[in-house]
Amino acid sequence: MPKQVPPTREGWYALHDFRTIDWDAWRDAPERTREAALADGVEFLQARESVTDAEDGSSAVFSIMGHEADLLILHFRPTVAALDTAERAFERTEFADFTERTDSYTSVTEVGSYTSDEMVKAPEDIEDTGMARYVASKLYPDIPDAEFVCFYPMSKRRLPEANWYDTPYDERAEMMASHGEIGKTYAGKVTQIITGSIGMEEYEWGVDLFSNDPTHIKDILYEMRFDEASSRFAEFGSFSFGRRFPPEDLPAFMAGEEIPTPEDAHPHGGAHGAAGHEHSHGDTEHEHGHAEHGESHGHGDDGADSPHGTDEKEAEGIRGELQDLDIYAGQPHGEDVYSIVLYSEADADELFEEVDGLRKNFDHYDTHVKTAVYEGDERAAVVSIWDTQSAAETAGGFLADLPGVVARAGEESGFGTMGMFYTVKPEHREDFVEKFGTVGEVLAEMDGHFDSELLSNYEDENDMFIASQWRSKDDAMDFFRSDDFRNTVSWGRDVLADRPRHVFLA
Repeated sequence: MPKQVPPTREGWYALHDFRTIDWDAWRDAPERTREAALADGVEFLQARESVTDAEDGSSAVFSIMGHEADLLILHFRPTVAALDTAERAFERTEFADFTERTDSYTSVTEVGSYTSDEMVKAPEDIEDTGMARYVASKLYPDIPDAEFVCFYPMSKRRLPEANWYDTPYDERAEMMASHGEIGKTYAGKVTQIITGSIGMEEYEWGVDLFSNDPTHIKDILYEMRFDEASSRFAEFGSFSFGRRFPPEDLPAFMAGEEIPTPEDAHPHGGAHGAAGHEHSHGDTEHEHGHAEHGESHGHGDDGADSPHGTDEKEAEGIRGELQDLDIYAGQPHGEDVYSIVLYSEADADELFEEVDGLRKNFDHYDTHVKTAVYEGDERAAVVSIWDTQSAAETAGGFLADLPGVVARAGEESGFGTMGMFYTVKPEHREDFVEKFGTVGEVLAEMDGHFDSELLSNYEDENDMFIASQWRSKDDAMDFFRSDDFRNTVSWGRDVLADRPRHVFLA
């Protein structure tokens, strides 16, 4: 009897193009030849990253460590024809004359059904909003802006004593679920893109791991080696490890200089150093985990505010000043957590339904602290709190697709404070709202104050959220030092179930 075959769904096609540099030819070439080649190479790479050759897709260039290659040019395109065009376009550049392909890998993004039959539906046909976004991110990925990449091909063994394809479906599904549980512990640390290559390459899958810390890549691979899905059934090809750099840094790469080029040394301006790649587009794990068939990946964070947008030293100084005023000014819960806040003009019922779907997926990850909808008079706010910055930013990518998302209050302001988790005793809720109105009148008269708004948790009206926008830190601190605020803090000890906590937004 034939074994049960798990369905898959495919998305964009992928090409890993590995190149070595003919360094002897490069050194011997005239200066103007090298300059023309660099200009041509930079133009090619910039155009590919901008995806000028197709309606959709993603490309990036990496410096590869070791002897097997010098460069990796990675492309994702919606069709084989578009991928073919991107590949051949490089060969027409003058820079290509100084390179030789040492390896390549052609494949297609893939999700499988071991964890859920819903996974292989078209994203628009999946009712669970969070799962739909997850599947879309796996099939149509942006390449994460993480600094490091690790690529390797793999297959499942077909040996007499360990044949994956002869193993009963239920056992395979159980092993895949166990594999995914390991991946969940690396939420916010490692992002994975899985591509299928049966019929295209010698191996059956290609795996890309992206991270801002190379030891996270080592750790997850090491831990997964002990999992049965790998220890019994996985065959691995060669591993390639590299660092991403922006196309305009190709001259620095060829000159043996530091890449990405430090901000103060970059001829084009702008940050291209390691910090320039810290805002990953995809570090949040999904409930389906880090397995052979994928891992979550976000779509950016437009409309989102991060409390750690404020310089860390400045934030620490602010917290110290407020602590001297007997005001707790650490992160929520006193932990080193990270928050994303988005505002929406959508109906709160509609917004909550969307957020609740995402939250159920977020809750599968240890890095998720809280995601909630807060209602105000003019709009709602969505607050998502995580243990890691990259996980919060990736969650922001999913949340940014929520309906009615708008710019934050006081967009013109230079400094913001966000008072969170004002948990009010139920019998004093009306008193708290009235007190906010009184404080609001004081704020309205203060120089440098733009806007303050009181919002309530959609699910718990006693969980209050206050967002304020200021012209500068000094203006905000003038208020915190005022007698009015001191009196409010003192009064709050009687009506609040916990101390007020503040998070700072740049």
